[in-house]
Amino acid sequence: MPTSASRADRHALYEQSVQCAEAEIDFIDHLWRQRHHRPARLLREDFCGSALVCAEWVKRHRRNQAIGIDLDPEVLAWGRARHLAALPEETRARVTLLHADVLTADPPQAEIVLAMNFSYWLFKERATLRAYFERARAGLKPGGLFVLDAYGGYDAFREIVEEREIDGENGPFTYIWEQTAYNPVDGDLQCDIHFTFPDGSRIERAFHYDWRLWTLPELRELLAEAGFHDIVVHGQGFDADDEPDGDFQPRTRIDADAGWICYLSAEA
Repeated sequence: MPTSASRADRHALYEQSVQCAEAEIDFIDHLWRQRHHRPARLLREDFCGSALVCAEWVKRHRRNQAIGIDLDPEVLAWGRARHLAALPEETRARVTLLHADVLTADPPQAEIVLAMNFSYWLFKERATLRAYFERARAGLKPGGLFVLDAYGGYDAFREIVEEREIDGENGPFTYIWEQTAYNPVDGDLQCDIHFTFPDGSRIERAFHYDWRLWTLPELRELLAEAGFHDIVVHGQGFDADDEPDGDFQPRTRIDADAGWICYLSAEA
């Protein structure tokens, strides 16, 4: 008899575990309008994966356009079948997905460029990350906005396993985040995502990440060196039960907690 793991789709599980495109677009749209007092229309998502965010962007307004860039043809094909095919033809036509390297791709200049889910951490050398930030800036129209995310806290430097129960669209499952190795000498960070199911089956190492753990001071310095200005850290608040409230506000200080997540925004 097939197990839950054998029937499951790892990309769908990933989206249900770690992505909320609606909230992300709400935040980005609000951030843009605060600075420019008008709507943005062209968004570029680097390391776009399944293009869930691109699809959400074009659904928001009939004039919105999105460009997604990713090196993985499998996830791009999955996103086309899962998200773009579900859109009306006119809406789908406003999404362009490029199978390309973000360091060399040369799409039209956008008003907003995104690098989410810590994907840019695959650039381990300072010079390479700076070169990527320079490419992101060159890909923005004057006054354009670059938005990326980061995480940290003292647990980020440890080999740990964290589990979270998810009520998935096809039934419950457990999302497991494992930091398998961290090297303080060069910042090398190895992480895996696993999924387990009530029938005892498991998808081992559904996703693997070979990253450098970049700190906020390093990122802010590199963004400035790449020519960005108005570099802001947007930290998440907490509710009365000390749980993350999803409200990201500009902050000059973040508590030295075990774990935190934030956005950074920078203007071209």
